[in-house]
Amino acid sequence: MRLSLVGFLGIGLFVCATLAFGQVKKIDDKVLKNAGKGTEWTMNGMDWGEQRYSTMTQINPGNVSKLAPAWSYELGPGGGNQQATPLYSNGILYTVTNWSIVAAVDAKTGKEIWHYDPQADRTMTQPGRSRLCCGVNSRGVALYEGKVLVPVVDGRMQALDAATGKLLWSSWAIPEPKEGEYSPYSLTMAARVAKGKVFIGNAGAEFPPFRGYVSAFDVNTGKELWKFYTTPGDPSKGFENKAMEAAAKTWVGEWWKQGGGGSMWDGMSYDPDENLLYVGTGNGTVWSADVRNGGRQAANPDNLYIASILAINADTGQLKWHYQCTPGDEWDYDAIQHLLLADIRINNRNRKVIMQANKNGYFYVIDRTNGEFISAAEMSQVSWATGLDPKTGRPNVHPDALYSSKKGVTVYPVQMHNTSQMSFNPNTGLIYVPIAAENTFSFVAAESYAPTPGSQNFGLNLGGARGGVPMASPPPHGPDRKNPDGSKVRGGILTAWDPATQKERWFALGGGQSGGGTLSLASNLVIQTLGNGRMKAFTADKGEPLLDIALPVNSGVGPPMTFMLDGKQYIAVMGGTGAQGRGGPGGGGRGGAAGGPGRGAPPAGPAPFEPTAAAAQSGNNAPAAPAANNNPKLLVYAVPN
Repeated sequence: MRLSLVGFLGIGLFVCATLAFGQVKKIDDKVLKNAGKGTEWTMNGMDWGEQRYSTMTQINPGNVSKLAPAWSYELGPGGGNQQATPLYSNGILYTVTNWSIVAAVDAKTGKEIWHYDPQADRTMTQPGRSRLCCGVNSRGVALYEGKVLVPVVDGRMQALDAATGKLLWSSWAIPEPKEGEYSPYSLTMAARVAKGKVFIGNAGAEFPPFRGYVSAFDVNTGKELWKFYTTPGDPSKGFENKAMEAAAKTWVGEWWKQGGGGSMWDGMSYDPDENLLYVGTGNGTVWSADVRNGGRQAANPDNLYIASILAINADTGQLKWHYQCTPGDEWDYDAIQHLLLADIRINNRNRKVIMQANKNGYFYVIDRTNGEFISAAEMSQVSWATGLDPKTGRPNVHPDALYSSKKGVTVYPVQMHNTSQMSFNPNTGLIYVPIAAENTFSFVAAESYAPTPGSQNFGLNLGGARGGVPMASPPPHGPDRKNPDGSKVRGGILTAWDPATQKERWFALGGGQSGGGTLSLASNLVIQTLGNGRMKAFTADKGEPLLDIALPVNSGVGPPMTFMLDGKQYIAVMGGTGAQGRGGPGGGGRGGAAGGPGRGAPPAGPAPFEPTAAAAQSGNNAPAAPAANNNPKLLVYAVPN
């Protein structure tokens, strides 16, 4: 790991910059609790509830069409999509790019103050050493009490001095790898902070043996305070808590030998009144329920707590409640998507809710205080389930959706929603979600299975349909959207959804389930960034198009954010991928320690995308915008004076 020469010089620049910025602003719980009402962007989702809503109104329907570049900052050679949301405080933007390289940038001029390269293990994408299912992703840092909290993709949780970029502490948020041994674990989600703790979950369920967990660290020392596993371990060794003992009753066979799965890589939020940390969990290890549970069962076991929303006491790490969106999931229907908290009125009652647009095609509204199911509805075409129980929300799985090595199935959807970020506007009562309107994937279980370390393992026969295995096709149901000419809407869209009524108010073509995202403003605006290099704006209430411009990158675009500096409102977003050829250890940085790669070293290659992610992404309405230089950039826009 290292602080670059530019970062060293940046210390001097920072001393000068303090004349303009003042000292690094102390960000504590009081600041974070009121973040949603301010003009800074100090957390991943703007506030603890992850609403991605700003009360600022300077950029509005009357002038958003004039939005123009203010400056840009090149982050380095890259190595994959940009998925982080930049954070802003006291005149400085903080962000992270591929391989967990962090930068602090003067928000007025775009000049680098410091940058830090943790020298993440670049062998993570090499054949036989792979442990990244879906690219070299870093989804965000956190700011707290003068520190930048950085999840490093190879499994380390680190704290940097926000003023200088100097490393303060480093702790493992995965089982500490042993020299010469393969680890299936990684960290790709954004860190969150509250009450003197930094929270992070780990990923790797496609690389067994993997048993996921979320952990909390002391922000000052890096000491691990607690961890909560998402699946139960070997019963013969006892259980960590009552939640694991209960979960074990929903598994059969020797599941623990593969770890169980339950990755985390996106959705997390926090309610200070309930003192609950909410996190979404991923698929089981492996995908096929037959393989995972040691053979075909009379009914698929639920396999807690995969594909679930968990509510965990932030102080103790104990589970308060859970809601499993897809019991016994075998279609890669992770529940890791954006978890958004809001207080809304439903059926003449004020409800404290947590909401998610799930991969499985349903939009969920859950009581965040106790996990009570309130409502859910099809947001895309769905065929794996015939509907949901109106009282519990438990899906009624179509009998033909259950597959084996002898009989496969093609289901809707493959991924309705993944990591594209949604937003909520309390003035309109609508939530703005980029989704895939309809898509499908075919599943056939493997006839035999043996895990292959360092490669993705699904327990599937991916050529089954082409190989003559009989395939079922349950009929789809759900929104049947039409274009103005009457043709069927396909691919990616932005939907404006009323969570109180579970109805769509309007939709617009463009975007998709992964990449980009939305930002909602009190000025009746929705800003959308698209993974293919475009930025759009709509009226929040009616969806009237107001802006559609090409960014100076043509892929790898992340979600937008906004901030105000010297009385002027800005929009910022990261985008670009850079080179993605294969490389060796240490590649992809902007400089190196002694014996390491120098500035501009070739980046290591991308991890192969898991099949459902690749299939879903290929179906988006996303023609690329032209770009001469697609290296990762931090892009800042404003309305000219």
